[in-house]
Amino acid sequence: MINRAHPLPLTRQSSILELSRSGIYYQATPVSGRDLEMMRLIDELHMKYPFWGSRTIRDELRGLGYSNVGRGHISTLMKKMGIEALYKKPRLSSPHPEHKVYPYLLRGLSITRPNHVWATDITYLPMAKGFCYLVAVMDWATRKVLSWRLSNTLDASFCVDALEEAIARYGVPDIFNSDQGSQFTSEEFTGVLIEHGIAISMDGKGRWRDNVFVERLWKSVKYEEVYLKAYSSVTEARKELGKYFEFYNQRRRHQGLDRKTPDEVYRATLRELVAA
Repeated sequence: MINRAHPLPLTRQSSILELSRSGIYYQATPVSGRDLEMMRLIDELHMKYPFWGSRTIRDELRGLGYSNVGRGHISTLMKKMGIEALYKKPRLSSPHPEHKVYPYLLRGLSITRPNHVWATDITYLPMAKGFCYLVAVMDWATRKVLSWRLSNTLDASFCVDALEEAIARYGVPDIFNSDQGSQFTSEEFTGVLIEHGIAISMDGKGRWRDNVFVERLWKSVKYEEVYLKAYSSVTEARKELGKYFEFYNQRRRHQGLDRKTPDEVYRATLRELVAA
């Protein structure tokens, strides 16, 4: 948007675009190698002990050799990652004050068929050098991952892309559930849901259990795939995660699905509905 080579002064350009003048001079500071190492450890610790706050994680990191790390620095890294202790849901964005927040529609609802409820969330993924963010759309009843996307930023576009792919491949659900993150409350995202006549449900603030099946998916993805590898790039991460989600849908058996795979349950239940 800002053209530094244009003859129009930067201050005038920022005024026309209604942007802060200070923001146009901002240069992003790269994350240091030491911080990336700590962020990976913090992510692993949070998956194991989601109730740990910044104090306990600081103490744990000091025990692992990061002797000079302070609680304030740990808090900063946790905010960058979108991680908080369990008493507040791990989330990668805060609600936008001007975005509409929808009520939670799943309380007491029996969800037993495909395409009744879909759910989504975003998680932080460490790589060998750097990190990225993963969003996935899941069918609630069958645990099937319908679509997913990676991004190195937290804008809404990669979430919209995942949603549109899921709709193109599998039709539309009755209800779509998410947290109150700004990506999911944005008009760009909710507009797609409204356009397709999908009821919008959003978790209560801080209630991680409202989207528990996606939270369990993140644990599986990280322990069975991400932590076992050190992706060298987003391209490699996309390739390897593609293989993992194929395995997850087609070969990984779930105790909650009577030891069947998500694909088996999704297809079988749809056939039963069609026959009925």
